[in-house]
Amino acid sequence: MPGLIASLPQYDLPEIREATNAWWSGIARHLSSQGVEDVPGSLTRAEDGEVLWRDPSILVTQTCGYPLMTELTGHLRAVATPLYMCEGCEGPSYASAIIVREGSGVHSVEDLRGGRAAINNWNSQSGMNALRHLVAGRAGDNGRFFGDVRLSGGHALSMDAVRTGEADVAAVDSVTWALHRAHKPAACEGLRILTWSAPAPSLPYAVRVEADPELEEMVFAALEAAAGDPALADARADLLIDGFLRADNSSYRRMLDMRMEAETLGYPLLR
Repeated sequence: MPGLIASLPQYDLPEIREATNAWWSGIARHLSSQGVEDVPGSLTRAEDGEVLWRDPSILVTQTCGYPLMTELTGHLRAVATPLYMCEGCEGPSYASAIIVREGSGVHSVEDLRGGRAAINNWNSQSGMNALRHLVAGRAGDNGRFFGDVRLSGGHALSMDAVRTGEADVAAVDSVTWALHRAHKPAACEGLRILTWSAPAPSLPYAVRVEADPELEEMVFAALEAAAGDPALADARADLLIDGFLRADNSSYRRMLDMRMEAETLGYPLLR
């Protein structure tokens, strides 16, 4: 099938783009070794990376588990859950760092009542669903915990909002937080972790929902091979990748469970 594309938008920081490109080149090589035809030699990037999740030409991508289980069920199917090496990750799970300003006087989640929250996206597991789940049991009778919830458009922008005082709290993907600390430490200055959210499966690598089972198995085999390839050790280290576990969409049921738990507590919306 001509015109295939690949995207890895989730942790594509400019500071580690060389490592991301090398990582894809290695995966592409192993895909070709598995017999996959017309493997794209480079990643496709878009200003709005989410557009590519719906592109019928996508071969492999990495997406967020929450939209995978909601708005993308007709577009993508999970193949593998990555294992990451950083604080907030354990095995195939990751959590969100609940960040506040240093010296803000916030010492507990309860101290955030009536405050301003910044979220990267309304369809984000790490930035929205995990935060909703964290405060659900603390919401008042009116179903409100925060005084204001504002959309930032990205984790780094949420971090900026907390640092500058435009927001009091944000939930940031643990891998994003670790990558910024390692490669863009200035972005973390003036911020501290208040606590961690409940864990959930790490962001899945996925294929088109129409992909046949044989292709799906070849993609997973290529990811496994890339995870053990000595030539990709530096790229994996920069990206904090430590391996993969086989997955399908049912592996990401935890995202819907967290939403349901919040709804059961009378907190269907983060507010």
